[in-house]
Amino acid sequence: MYALILWQFPQHNLTVDAAWPALFLDKETGDYWDVPFSMALDLASLPSDSGPIYHLCLHHNHGSPKQFQCDPVAQVPASLLPGFSAKCAFSYKKNVDIWKSQALKLKMVQPYDIFLSDPHVSASGTIGAALSANFGENSARLVDEAKDIKQLSLHHPPLKSSLLGDIFASMSFTAQHGNFQRLFSDLTRFQARMDFPSGSKFLSGATQLAQDLLNSRQPSSKAIKTIFPTTTLSLQQQIAGPFSFRVDSGVLIDFKDKRWHIQADQPVFAIEYALHVLFAAKAVAWYSPKHQEFMVELRFFET
Repeated sequence: MYALILWQFPQHNLTVDAAWPALFLDKETGDYWDVPFSMALDLASLPSDSGPIYHLCLHHNHGSPKQFQCDPVAQVPASLLPGFSAKCAFSYKKNVDIWKSQALKLKMVQPYDIFLSDPHVSASGTIGAALSANFGENSARLVDEAKDIKQLSLHHPPLKSSLLGDIFASMSFTAQHGNFQRLFSDLTRFQARMDFPSGSKFLSGATQLAQDLLNSRQPSSKAIKTIFPTTTLSLQQQIAGPFSFRVDSGVLIDFKDKRWHIQADQPVFAIEYALHVLFAAKAVAWYSPKHQEFMVELRFFET
């Protein structure tokens, strides 16, 4: 059973949701987990093109999680263990328009998707800090997983509590050609996003890499993986009319035997059908080869 309540305040959204049982996906392994009871309260400032953004989340899990496919050796993700957590994050985002098309759109022709009707080239950057307080069984595991950033963590075993803090950053680039009005060749869109989820891990890896280079040692694969951001690429191309093809994929970069190895990570292929009458809605049929998953979804206001 699932319940969701959403309140809209001036410049803020407040969301309360509860599920029993709740189904979660571990993004690192692709495994699904059942949690007997999960409840969350989320307060967030409305997103903006540029400016400060802040986020507060209170989350409570109860009961022992079980893997959906009943793998006896699988390790439960720390965030799903019983306990209470309070997380807050503050960030600043800056958008830059590199180029915008000044060409006029076709008159009396509605775009298939209003959010995909403006050709442009833009970039954005975000930097912020996050703080997490945890109470319960999840606190010890979270600190253990954050052993690389001990200078930013506190743990009190008798009270089963912990405090974690870190900085993060992200950069993105978007380029679009076409107004998505014509029947053919009127939409080509490319997006690239790089995320640095842990500033302390990045500094640790950069320090280790610098030491290896100064001492004429071969850089360690672990240090290189640490400094490289989590990269996601997306390409969308109109097929005909409201139909378009889209592929989203992560990028894995490894350094072995003094050679770079680059490969796609968990690609997802999709066919999208823009619902013309709803201005900014679409039906999406997507397939993930790695997880052997196929799904059809209805999405609104997605850019």
